[in-house]
Amino acid sequence: MYKGIIFDFNGTLFFDSEKHQEAWREFAKRLRPEPFTDEEMRDFMFGRTNEDIIAYLIKKRPSPELVEELAKEKESVYREMCRKDSKNTILAPGAVEFLDYLKDKNIPHTIATMSEKDNVEFYIEEFKLEKWFDIDKIVYADGTIPGKPAPDIYIKAAKNLKLEPKECIVVEDAVSGIESAKNAQIGKIIAIASMESVDLYKNIPAVSQIIKNFNEIDKNILSIPALSNK
Repeated sequence: MYKGIIFDFNGTLFFDSEKHQEAWREFAKRLRPEPFTDEEMRDFMFGRTNEDIIAYLIKKRPSPELVEELAKEKESVYREMCRKDSKNTILAPGAVEFLDYLKDKNIPHTIATMSEKDNVEFYIEEFKLEKWFDIDKIVYADGTIPGKPAPDIYIKAAKNLKLEPKECIVVEDAVSGIESAKNAQIGKIIAIASMESVDLYKNIPAVSQIIKNFNEIDKNILSIPALSNK
């Protein structure tokens, strides 16, 4: 039995991986001759900070000014893509019902995302996240947290829930995010195959369960009544 649950956001609660890929493919060509490959996307983009991605592309640590300039431009394009595709800018299948359940049962839960502030604010408004989440407990890339696979983001998220990492479940889609949760000693890691094949996750020992939507999570693995998250 686990006492709380932490969600990655991009590719997990929101199946937007293709939009991020499209935006980064275009920006990659501005920084080097060729676009991102699918393998590079998996290994060096998902779950990483914009600074990490840019550093990989230019093969050196970028200046803060360059990171800010490129990141703002790329994320603005990404958000506009989301707005134009309102039909698909929705929470993942089964997510609304599962979040309603967590809220109804007072089970501690939050989001731990490497998205930056502008995007997080966009998600909060677009998806009405305040309906389910204590916004102050959401952990995001604020310039102080190393990118995944460093464990820091999940350690901080568990602390925000007043839980030990081993008492928490993490739902992730990115390989780097799964490694981050493992490094944080999270109790149970669930991989959601939003874009990657199920077979990819079968070869990752840290993954306890593989799902394609949130209806597949067994609610009985969560402790009820839960610890207060106030």
